Amino acid sequence: MIVTAAVICRDGKVLIAKRAEGRNLAGKWEFPGGKVESGESLIDCLKREIQEELGIRIKVNDRFCESSDQTGKIQLITFLAEWIEGTITLTAHSEIKWVDPMELEQYDFAAADIPIVEKLQRELK
Repeated sequence: MIVTAAVICRDGKVLIAKRAEGRNLAGKWEFPGGKVESGESLIDCLKREIQEELGIRIKVNDRFCESSDQTGKIQLITFLAEWIEGTITLTAHSEIKWVDPMELEQYDFAAADIPIVEKLQRELK
């Protein structure tokens, strides 16, 4: 299964979201995004998922990295993104935070998101 995620940056911080109770991996932090639907491009998927889950519009920029979960069943493709407009409303998450990338290791991330954290920290040192 192919899943997209966005590293949304603002004022030197990145947006992370905590998965809501009742969902797979509830309580884990992640970079928001979701599953690619049949016939959908990666960028269209990411824009749609962010609109559905957070209520905001984003501009998708460069591909940042690829990773997978422990089973190898989920391939996560991550892009850098910018917040264009809208006010965040939580539908699939219980909480969001704007975090300094060097503090990301303090959060309990889903396995597929850990390589994103590591790459962000490597590139910002």
